[in-house]
Amino acid sequence: MAIQGLLQQAQQVCQQRGARLTKIREQVFLLLAEHDGAVGAYELLEELKAIDPAAKPATIYRALDFLSKQGFVHKIESINAFVMCHHFSECNHPVQLLICDECGHVEEIQSNNFDLALRSMADASGFNISHQIIEAHGTCQACN
Repeated sequence: MAIQGLLQQAQQVCQQRGARLTKIREQVFLLLAEHDGAVGAYELLEELKAIDPAAKPATIYRALDFLSKQGFVHKIESINAFVMCHHFSECNHPVQLLICDECGHVEEIQSNNFDLALRSMADASGFNISHQIIEAHGTCQACN
């Protein structure tokens, strides 16, 4: 989806939820949307400083926290980076990421079978899953 289309969708979601997509949050959203793969917070901060020289690490982390809580971006814990979610209208969907260790490409996939299997195993253990991000590292088709 085009970046402006994603932004309009995010604005609508925020309006429906009563959440404020401030100018800074919008700028960080747009910066993330311009990246094809994962990007670190400090790289985003440097890009944001080109727009807003007063931007500080706390600025970027607060914006990323908001965007993550809204489901607009996913944090990739294993590489401490963020990636845009292109189907965030599906609230609370399970997240499964394929991360190429060669080129850094990140692909988000959805497998309802995998999600059901994980939830079944969690239920059997008496565990209640509140949030799920599965990360798989390897090599993408282009790098094979």
